[in-house]
Amino acid sequence: MEKIAASSAFAMLGHPGRLDVFRLLMRFAPRGVRPTEIAAALGLKQNTLSHHLSDLAACGLVQSERKGRSLFYSVNLDATEDLIGFLALDVGRARPDLLGPLLASATETRVSPYNSFEVLFLCSRNSARSIMAEVLLRDLGGNRFVAHSAGVSPGPAPHPMALEVLARHGHDITGLTSDAMRSYQGDNAPHMDFIFTVCDAAAAQDCPRWPGLPITAHWGLPDPVTAEDPPSAFAQTYAALHRRIAELVALPVTELSRLARQAQLDAIHTNSKD
Repeated sequence: MEKIAASSAFAMLGHPGRLDVFRLLMRFAPRGVRPTEIAAALGLKQNTLSHHLSDLAACGLVQSERKGRSLFYSVNLDATEDLIGFLALDVGRARPDLLGPLLASATETRVSPYNSFEVLFLCSRNSARSIMAEVLLRDLGGNRFVAHSAGVSPGPAPHPMALEVLARHGHDITGLTSDAMRSYQGDNAPHMDFIFTVCDAAAAQDCPRWPGLPITAHWGLPDPVTAEDPPSAFAQTYAALHRRIAELVALPVTELSRLARQAQLDAIHTNSKD
């Protein structure tokens, strides 16, 4: 990246509001987000958000795509890679004392004491989507994965319809609880290898950096609780999660680089027909 282009991009990100928009879009990457959803998540007025998006698009960090009657904004990952590379390799001169710790954390292949990957599913209430995802990975993944789930603002208990659907498909629902996301962010919490957000509210949450730099992906699904036909919606949510987690389990995770893992996990959502 040329110095002038980098300077323009850094100037755009130097505004707290634009930085918030960019960070939110990164949490949804590579998929796009509607402006109304961005505004709601960040508490911005539409005209303010429009200015921020226009500025970010002008410097190439954000791109838009029209799908039907809706406009979606997403991060330009190529431009972002160039900007980070400029900062690390040109400005930072690729100093090993600066880059070494980051590269080591990002490339290490860490497994739990049971030789399996720790996986956390996040949603807003931890009552339906994330609970079903946890149980599905627990039962489909065998001893290769240790499944967890949590909520940004957890409800009192898993939703009865979620438990009913799981039980109907032969899953053990004994002892399932709705847990808080913060219980996985303390010093004594297990370090996650993968974190999946399964609702937009959880993806929009501005979280501290997770210990161990886990790979993250957004597998957003509509909330079955608020659907017009909840019984049908819960069945469809279970089926959608089953397909995605079956694809995750089929991946040769230990044979893939970190970059390849990220691409495969993003593709599972991008290629989904749910």
